[in-house]
Order: sequence, then structure tokens, then C-alpha cells
Amino acid sequence: MSTTLVETETKQAKPKLVSPAVPVLDASTTSIEEILKGMNVAGGVVIKNAISLDKVQQIESDVRPWLAKDQAWKGDGFFPKETRRAYGLASKSKTYIEEMVKHKLYQGVCQAVLTTKISSWIGDKQEHSVSKPQLNTSIIFSIGPGAKAQQLHRDDMIHHNYPLTAITPAEHTFRREAGIGFFIAGKTATKANGATRFIPGSHLWSSETPPDEDLAYYAELEPGDGFIMYSSCYHAGSANTTTDQERLLYCCFSTRGYLRQEENQYLAHDPKVLREMYDDETLELLGYGVSAPFLGWLNLQSPLEVLFSTKREASDLF
Repeated sequence: MSTTLVETETKQAKPKLVSPAVPVLDASTTSIEEILKGMNVAGGVVIKNAISLDKVQQIESDVRPWLAKDQAWKGDGFFPKETRRAYGLASKSKTYIEEMVKHKLYQGVCQAVLTTKISSWIGDKQEHSVSKPQLNTSIIFSIGPGAKAQQLHRDDMIHHNYPLTAITPAEHTFRREAGIGFFIAGKTATKANGATRFIPGSHLWSSETPPDEDLAYYAELEPGDGFIMYSSCYHAGSANTTTDQERLLYCCFSTRGYLRQEENQYLAHDPKVLREMYDDETLELLGYGVSAPFLGWLNLQSPLEVLFSTKREASDLF
């Protein structure tokens, strides 16, 4: 594990875990390799100036009507009652998809980590297949004053990505990961108004290890700043202890192409609307393609062909 054990002065006391430092990088100068290096140790990195302020404002303008329509969850559920959400964003905000989901640094990280390649024998011929990453969730949160802290959790639980054993950074491989999250601040995010907190290095923990709030790092961001994180890291929304500040957070997660998407992209949108908004490459990123080999076809064709009349020659789906 990247966390280290520090003995206390009392020999009988339980050793304490110490979290690694979280890299803070700038989108204009960093590289995919530098981000991956930081994530290997910490599990997440802050990306300053990830998108421009005019794009931040455009996304807010696109989704604000949908946030206004959302209702509070009843009781003390997974989201505090002061939270409002907008989902299914591909058909609601093209700017969100183009500037955030398709962000070159985020997609570079996703392609490196979540692309899966296999070789399989079909008789005496060996086929080589590549399963590309796909969008897992698209959601924007508005968290109002008085919201309680969310409980720390790992998002890879949705894909039953357990059991995981405790490892060191040197032992970490990309195949351990089921997803990658990307968060961008729509408004200033501080510890006081509920900034996302996560436990650095927890992607290296055993799945049997519970979270420890004392190890939490608060991803405080200015509008347009981003935070990229493995879904195997413990994280949560924090309490908004202010009286007059909204925390506006843009979020997306990506997952492997052969795993079920957390958000059902096929029922969330009118396919005709998506066809008018996006090219084939983007539609495949949203999940409207085949994960090679042969996963997700309709009438032995890619959904792109069936739904959008994309003309392609009939062929094996390796």
C-alpha cells in the first residue's frame, strides 16, 4: 500500500495510516504520463484550469433548468435532502460532453487504464480484440447549505470489483481498476461548502479495510479546476456548513467497455437527438457501439447501424 505505518509513542497503541500527498497539476503543462504516475501512488490528482470559465458557465446554463426540476430524496439517504441532481447529460448539454467527458487528459487516462485487449483462438486462427472505455455516469450536483456529509464509499462496488487485496504502488496494475471519475467545479468548492473528500492511496487497500475519516483529503477547487480519481478510492461529498453557498459540481465516470454502465444511456436519451448532436466516435463512447468481441450487438450488428442507419459491411465483431 502507498500508505505507511507510523508507530505511536505507546507500544500498545494501534499503528496509524498516513496518506500520500495528492499531486496538484496544471492542465496546460501536465501530461497523461504525469497524471498516471500521480494516480498510481495517490489514486487521484487535482488538475488546475481543466476547462475554461466560459465553458463552465455554458454547462451551468444548459443544466440549471434540470437541477430546478429535481426533488429532494426522502429521509437520510445516500444524498442529503439539500442536494439537487441533473442526469442523462449527453442530450442536455453538448458542452458537457465535448469539454468534460471528451477532455483530452481525462480520455487519455481512461484509454490507458480502461482499454482491455485480449487474444482468443477460434479454431486455428488467433483473433485479437480491443474493448474501449465507455461513459459510465453523467451527473451534476447542486449541494445547498446545511447538507450533511455523505458516507465514504468506493464506486467500484457497483461492478463487484472485489475482493481486492492490499498492494503497494509497484504492484498496482490497470486491470485492478473498474472505473475512473472526473469532477469539475462549477463554483468554488471548499471544505466549508462540501468539497469532495477522498482518501489518498485507498485504491491500494484491501476491500475489507473500512474508510478512516482522519485520512481524508478535501479536493478544494476553483471554477474550471478538475479532479481525476480511480473509482476504487474511498470518497464522498462533504457537509455544506455554510449558510449561503451552493456547491456546484460536474461529474462523470467512465468504465470498461464490457461492464454494465451505471447510468442507462439507452433509455436516458432520444437516439434521434443524439444522432443530430454527435459523431460516431462520440456515440460509441456513450455506449452505442460493440465491445469487441461480440458484446452488445443487435441483430448481429452494432447499435450504431441499427439505431442510426450507419452503413457498414457485415463482418465478424472481433
